[in-house]
Amino acid sequence: MTQIQVLILMGSDSDAPVMKAAADVLGELGVTCEMTVASAHRSPARVQRLMAEAPARGVQVFIVGAGAAAHLAGMVAAHTARPVIGVPIDSSPLSGFDALLSTVQMPPGVPVATVAVGKAGATNAGVLAAQMLALADRSLAARVDAYKAKLADKVEAAAARLAAAKD
Repeated sequence: MTQIQVLILMGSDSDAPVMKAAADVLGELGVTCEMTVASAHRSPARVQRLMAEAPARGVQVFIVGAGAAAHLAGMVAAHTARPVIGVPIDSSPLSGFDALLSTVQMPPGVPVATVAVGKAGATNAGVLAAQMLALADRSLAARVDAYKAKLADKVEAAAARLAAAKD
């Protein structure tokens, strides 16, 4: 089996365009990851199999996206002592509010670090996973620092463009 640092799970393949943002930022930072579909409600045995295989594959962090009132992130958190980052997906008539509540409202002792709803949340989940891994990897820490510096540079450039447009 291929060694990966981050396993990205989602409840449906329709979540892939959102969750790809996590994979993209992890790839940019040089963090190995894999993205797959597993449903807490429709394929619980698949979730359990993926969780059982994860330690041998080197998985250190899980990023889990699900919409509606899905409990995928909670199910993953129940099966691991590794960090789980939940990404609520805005795929229901409630615009992700139901997913946010089902992801963030975990019982004591079974944490799911929950980020914003949707693509911005998926991006932040990728950055957060990299920051967690960077605690034990100086090279990755330097790449995360460079990523953050690039964000700051974009803000400075935008401010300069706005100032130049006023003149």
